[in-house]
Amino acid sequence: MTSTSAPTDPRPLLERAVAQVAALIEAVPAERLGGPTPCAEFDVRALLGHLVTGLQDGAQLGETGAVERSKVPTDVADDGWGRAYGAARARMTAAWADDATLERPVTVEWGTFPGAVFLTSGMVLESVTHAWDLSQALGHPLPLDQELAELALGWAQRFLPADRRGDEVPFGPVRPAPEGADAYTRLAAWLGREVA
Repeated sequence: MTSTSAPTDPRPLLERAVAQVAALIEAVPAERLGGPTPCAEFDVRALLGHLVTGLQDGAQLGETGAVERSKVPTDVADDGWGRAYGAARARMTAAWADDATLERPVTVEWGTFPGAVFLTSGMVLESVTHAWDLSQALGHPLPLDQELAELALGWAQRFLPADRRGDEVPFGPVRPAPEGADAYTRLAAWLGREVA
């Protein structure tokens, strides 16, 4: 499966992506929470908060079609990030369980799209990208799903072309990836991460 178009039902891909993130979160030792990530604006703790908030916002879109940004959780214990992410994941799954949500328009800051397109270009792409960030920050504790990264790279190239950076697009210029780099490294470079 290498098409860059949104799948008819992206929920199985989303489940794979969030399951991968959940496994990485379980691998975070408390002493690494203050450590840096390749996403310069986040240390590990802030990235975990961003991931939880992203699922909460995605769930809100599934529930209502619009979102009022969730507050990043500030009361999660060092050993509670897995539970916080699990609760947000369960809410997200429930919010998108009805097939009708895939066709229903959702409105986000970059436009209005059918739910299936949002899940693909928003939630799956975000989860896969931040899985790489978290894996890098933790020293690669688990193998990553390369097929997900190939799909996400295709979507990123389609929805976030190289000439569409800056202003309200929160990605830096495309960076070079080393020859023979895996799909995650190429995705990270496409989204402006330093991968060398």
